[in-house]
Amino acid sequence: MLQFLPPDLPALSAAIMIVSSFFTSMIMAATGFGGGVLLLSIMASMMPIAALIPVHGVVQLGSNVGRTFLLRKSVQWSYLVPFLLGSIVGALAGGKMVVTLNDAVLRIGLAIFIIYAVWGPKPKFNAAGARWLIAAGGAFSTFLTMFFGATGPFVLAIYSQIFPDNRHHFVATHSAAMIIQHVLKILAFGLLGFAFAPWAGLIAAMIATGFAGTFTGTRLLHRIPEAQFRIVFKVLITAVAAHLLWRGIGAYLAG
Repeated sequence: MLQFLPPDLPALSAAIMIVSSFFTSMIMAATGFGGGVLLLSIMASMMPIAALIPVHGVVQLGSNVGRTFLLRKSVQWSYLVPFLLGSIVGALAGGKMVVTLNDAVLRIGLAIFIIYAVWGPKPKFNAAGARWLIAAGGAFSTFLTMFFGATGPFVLAIYSQIFPDNRHHFVATHSAAMIIQHVLKILAFGLLGFAFAPWAGLIAAMIATGFAGTFTGTRLLHRIPEAQFRIVFKVLITAVAAHLLWRGIGAYLAG
């Protein structure tokens, strides 16, 4: 397996990320929340920050494709066109700025974003004018994802207001929207010159385990004790974010 990994990535770190892709995809499919942020947090502690966002984007693209396929009958396709249009604007704007930020700033920003996404107040939206809301959300979240990677919680906040009473529509349509966002992000990083080839082996393995996790999670969609689980999830991911914040501040002060 080692020849399929980047030369500076330890095999143990790769193994942890591959296994984590299974569990985080299962979490996302079962609860509609948190898998992408949790995987991003784990990956950020184990790989170069410069490669984090684009590699995470490809892995999450695979995970969302699998989840959308398994829940395809519940996708509300009419709510995806405005998200696509807004996301194109956000990707163009974010792509012009992402290369100007340094490693320490990205780590600090990522940690703060994760903590806010988990503990901060979620915006409340009126369903009237939902398509304009989705377009604006697509632009803003895709702009943010160029820097922070996992903006799924923000997009979830939008779609949860549009589908407050149908969890399958909510999870399925959100997954399809994230496909759009990750494709645009990958294209943007490719145009900026990021080399995906050295990471191809790791990406393929994480996508494979991620699909297995998605398959498992969709079968747990109505069985998992969600309230208790989210408490544990929030505590764990906050600890990971605090570690990232500590590393980022340390790197910033050292620089």
